[in-house]
Amino acid sequence: MSYTGADTARIAAEYQRRAREIPAGQYSMARPAILLMHQQTIRACIRLLARARMFPMEGLRIADIGCGYGGWLLEFVQWRADASHLAGIDLMPERADFARHRLPGADIRCGNAARLPWADQSFDVVTQFLVFANMFDPALKRAVAGEMLRVLKPGGCVLWFDLRVDNPKNKEVRGVRAAEIRALFPNCKIELESALLAPPLSRMFAARAWPLAEALHAIPFLRTHYAGLIRKQ
Repeated sequence: MSYTGADTARIAAEYQRRAREIPAGQYSMARPAILLMHQQTIRACIRLLARARMFPMEGLRIADIGCGYGGWLLEFVQWRADASHLAGIDLMPERADFARHRLPGADIRCGNAARLPWADQSFDVVTQFLVFANMFDPALKRAVAGEMLRVLKPGGCVLWFDLRVDNPKNKEVRGVRAAEIRALFPNCKIELESALLAPPLSRMFAARAWPLAEALHAIPFLRTHYAGLIRKQ
C-alpha cells in the first residue's frame, strides 16, 4: 500500500525540531532514568523473543523500521544477530547516514516506511520502537503496518514497542491502544504486555531510589508502553 498524505512531512518537521531543541545528553545512558528505561525495554523485548524461540537472534534476518541512529540494530548485534543480516530505514537522511557509518555491514536506507525498499518475505523479524506514536494519520499507520507484514516471512514476528497512552506534555505523540494494534495487524497472533515505568516516575526515583523505581514498575497501571510480539500466520 502506498501513502501520499502529508503526515510524513509533519513528522519530519517534528524530528528536525527535536534535533534543534533537545539538549545534547538528554537521553544519555549516564542518566539513571534513561538507563532504567532502557533496561526495562530490553527485558520486555528479550522476554517476548525468548518465548517465541527467537532469542538469541543468531541467523535471523532483521529489519528495524525507524532505525534512527542505529541504536537498536547495535543492540541486536549484542543479541548475536549478524550485522550482515540487519536492515533499517529512517525518514531522516542524517540519521540513516549515521547508522550506516556505525553498521557498515547492514542494509540501511533513507525513506518512507509506507513503501519499504525490500522484497516480500525478506525478514524473520521486523521491529519498531516508538515509531507509530509519532503518526497521526490512520492511513499512514495502515500503510506502514501493511509494509511490515509484506516484508515479513510467514511465521515471522513483528517486535513492537510503543506508547500505549497519550503523553499530556507532548502533543506530537499519541498512544497506540491494543485494539488499534490488532486492527493494524489482522489475521496475526498478537501478544502484548504493558512495559516501562512512566518516565516522570523514572526521572523522580531512578537516581535516588532505584529499587523503589523497579518496585513501581511491577504495578501495571504505572506502565506507559506496550511491548508486543505480532506473529504473521
